Amino acid sequence: MADNYELLIIGGGPGGLAAAVYGGRARLKTIVINKGSIGGLANTTREIVNYPGYTHTTGPDLMEDFRYHADSFGVGFLKDEVISVDFSQEEKLVKTKKGRELNAKAVIIACGSEPRLLNIPGEKKLQGNGVAYCATCDAEFFEGEDVIVVGSGDQAIEEGMYITKYARKVTVIVLHDEGILDCNKVSAERASQNEKMEFIWNSTIEEVLGEDNVKGVQIKNLKTGDSTELVCQGVFFFVGMIPSTHFLKDSGIEMDEKGYIPVNEMMETNLEGVYAVGDNRVKYLRQVVTAAGDGAIAAVVAERYIEEQNVFNTKVLQSEKKVLLLFYNALNSESVEFITLLEEVNLELSNSYKVVKVDMATKKNLAHKYNIVKVPSVVLLDKGLEIKRLDCSVDKEKLKSQL
Repeated sequence: MADNYELLIIGGGPGGLAAAVYGGRARLKTIVINKGSIGGLANTTREIVNYPGYTHTTGPDLMEDFRYHADSFGVGFLKDEVISVDFSQEEKLVKTKKGRELNAKAVIIACGSEPRLLNIPGEKKLQGNGVAYCATCDAEFFEGEDVIVVGSGDQAIEEGMYITKYARKVTVIVLHDEGILDCNKVSAERASQNEKMEFIWNSTIEEVLGEDNVKGVQIKNLKTGDSTELVCQGVFFFVGMIPSTHFLKDSGIEMDEKGYIPVNEMMETNLEGVYAVGDNRVKYLRQVVTAAGDGAIAAVVAERYIEEQNVFNTKVLQSEKKVLLLFYNALNSESVEFITLLEEVNLELSNSYKVVKVDMATKKNLAHKYNIVKVPSVVLLDKGLEIKRLDCSVDKEKLKSQL
């Protein structure tokens, strides 16, 4: 694969794959870099019943459909991990763990999130030996055994119910008073009716017990302060997520205190040509459907950004003549009248200038670049450097005097 791309997408979850579909369909040279299985966290979800058009599917099946769709438009895929980026230039540079260096005109960050660790005694030591974070990945290893689930949100309860297909018993440790769960009502009702699920209320887990494998947990009651030990062979933690944005440190990308990336309605970050979608951005609802919507928006905005950059590079920077960069709106009568006047005056001046028209309705990046707030507006440029701005009143002699 070549190292130069128009659109580079970091992450192959639903947001990244949706962006890939739109990028590929727009005939942009597009690549997705993903360090794990295509599909991200969605790929670990056994049951999806709320994605429009699919009354019931699995995460792996849905993500395979996403990938197949992107494949059909010629999108490239690279299994690797991004370790650093340089967004300081017009051509964005991305470096990977395997030593690849890739350039792109626009980058979409869709790296998602990862499970939060409680960092209690025994948790890290016993990871992979009874401590787990993905039911789809690991539930079958606990056939006929006793399992603890920590957490009470949608993921914890739904994954806990999935684990009951294999385990003898699943005990859920809940911080809240009896009957209060953080998950949706449907899942709460189903869990309460599941004969293989039990709940320990007003409690938290203090330690995972065991030397080579999980043997049990130490549980603390938050109201009484009493600690008790409970025998089990597996512990699944579902206590929230953290964004996988650590590689963006010192990149210039604005992030909040948790590492999430704030964007506007067009998925634009604080850096030109860089977008963020899905679970790694600041947002209200983190679901497959919202990530896919983010990806679609970002790819369309990126396509227009790339087009504007191409126009600017070919028509402005490479022009032998000085350029009159004209910002207009076709629905604005003053704009239409001024365009006619400008072309007439330039003709009388033996076409001394190259007139480049920018429709403010569709090409907003250049308008932002030159701080254009009204139409018509004209910026006189020489090899991309601003010389002056014209008074755009519809007065032929006044316009001539400025040129």
